[in-house]
Amino acid sequence: RYWNAIIGNGGQESDCGWCTDRWGLSWQITPRVLTDAMAAGGAEARRAFEAMLTMQKIDVAAIEAARCG
Repeated sequence: RYWNAIIGNGGQESDCGWCTDRWGLSWQITPRVLTDAMAAGGAEARRAFEAMLTMQKIDVAAIEAARCG
């Protein structure tokens, strides 16, 4: 919801969950599933991180799939 509000109101998308609002302030929108994956550590965190690197807006389903392997 936050991503859509920022982008839909004159903002711009960037990589890895980052976006810029219409005033030029940068925001990183990080869903809980991504922070949980990072906290898990090990191979699960690595897979989630590598999946995130391919995204602009974080895709929760893709992160969950990466966590599972």
